[in-house]
Amino acid sequence: MTTHNVERIEVLRGPASALYGSDAVGGVVHIITRSGSGSPTSTASITGGSYGGRLWSLDLRGGTESVSYGFGLSDSETDGILAFNNEFQNRELSGVVRFLPDTRSRIELATRLGGREFHYPTDGSGNVVDQNAFTFADEVTLGLDAERQVSERVRVELSLSSFASDGGTDDAIDSGADTLGFYGYTSLNSLERTRVRVQSHVLFSSSTSGTLGAELSDQKQRSFSESLSQYGPSSGESQNTRTNRAAFLHVASGLEAVDLNAGARIEDNELFGRTSTWQVGASWGYAESGRFRASAGTGIKEPTFFENYATGFTIGNPDLAPERSSSWEVGWEQGLLDGAVHFSGVWFDQDFQDLIQYTFSPPNPGDPNYFNVAEASARGLEAGMSISSGALTAGGDFTWLVTEVIDSGFDSGEGATFVVGEALLRRPKSVVGASVSYRWNTGATVNSSIRRVGERQDRDFGSYPAAPVILESYTLLDASAEMPLLTEGNRSRLSLTLRASNLLDAEYEQVFGFAAPGRQVYLGAKVGFGDGS
Repeated sequence: MTTHNVERIEVLRGPASALYGSDAVGGVVHIITRSGSGSPTSTASITGGSYGGRLWSLDLRGGTESVSYGFGLSDSETDGILAFNNEFQNRELSGVVRFLPDTRSRIELATRLGGREFHYPTDGSGNVVDQNAFTFADEVTLGLDAERQVSERVRVELSLSSFASDGGTDDAIDSGADTLGFYGYTSLNSLERTRVRVQSHVLFSSSTSGTLGAELSDQKQRSFSESLSQYGPSSGESQNTRTNRAAFLHVASGLEAVDLNAGARIEDNELFGRTSTWQVGASWGYAESGRFRASAGTGIKEPTFFENYATGFTIGNPDLAPERSSSWEVGWEQGLLDGAVHFSGVWFDQDFQDLIQYTFSPPNPGDPNYFNVAEASARGLEAGMSISSGALTAGGDFTWLVTEVIDSGFDSGEGATFVVGEALLRRPKSVVGASVSYRWNTGATVNSSIRRVGERQDRDFGSYPAAPVILESYTLLDASAEMPLLTEGNRSRLSLTLRASNLLDAEYEQVFGFAAPGRQVYLGAKVGFGDGS
């Protein structure tokens, strides 16, 4: 997914399964599609640069007091960083229409259609050997949200959403001489997910409000896979459904300088059974713009259909339970100089239980390859600061993270993925970053950021047993600029854009054996039409 036609991204920190259900273990990301107002306005842009990268986009937006709309179309392609078979393409169409029939009602229709294809020449060890392997996916997301203020104290909301995905992997035989090992693979996977959510927002008093809701979701999955090897062909297929029902409650209250909130959710899944999650939080505001806060809660993450129902060389486990987490955090925020300077810090502590683990050698022949066995913890500190003074904005952040495997499950011996007392793989112990941006009165802007990522533990899965390795630390320096060439009023009609990533040309890996892109430079142009916003 690209950020084209995205108005803003909101991030809710901490466990949120009590309100949003499965997968909201560490937080929720809310992506809001851009809409407009006033007369129709459109923007067209084109960009090209390193590794054969090219991107074009179009958008149209506008609206009146009662109706607003926004639509976007984009296509992004690159030849990749490897010598052959490394192309990537991502196409996306998004749109939103918002209606305000009267002062008490709101209706929103949103959609996002996407298609992507990624070619990869690497095997499981990162060796560049394959001429034609690729993955693909086509996705459609639809959403309807209707809201009505039925009284001064009660607001009712109905949300309908659907998601459909068709994708797979194709790794055909490279040549007639390709007859050793596993030399061909094809998979197809289809997923459909629908959800109905009804909730009522109630204002109990001037300082206390609550949300009571219910949710029904249905998922359908179909898959097929075929593997060709010197040991003979192997194929598998499955078709499965699961339904989930949930009820949730959230209450928030403000008592002078103290704000309190609490929530709970009960899930009833036809496959996993009944689970419950909860969340509590409090904050205390002091002085002019200082605040202490604390929260605690639990979360769940449901198994995937593959983990439940895989067939062939990998056997799924329909008896898997959701992964569980519990966490708490305390934080502090302080604003100075009328909000021009802001400091923040938070200490967090998380435990993860019933982690789903894959084992190559099940306890007994015919047993599944997935079990709820592993347990781990993560704790650390996040700190940040920002400065905003007229045309200048700057900031910095620091994360210190300690992870630890508490129960390794089936893993043991050299090359184990989980080792008791050691860190989780690919989690850096420290990350530090800084950014600065400046905007001139002419509309020209320049932005720069730098980020240092510490070393991480990993495994060389190209060897057997997988040898422990260290991914070295690295520093990334990025920059971008936009220069208006033609303006009309306060709108830019024509501008040039310049973007550079990894300016220091750092050589690094996020996964052992798979190199990340080096220095990249992209030049583009943007044209604007219309007088709306």
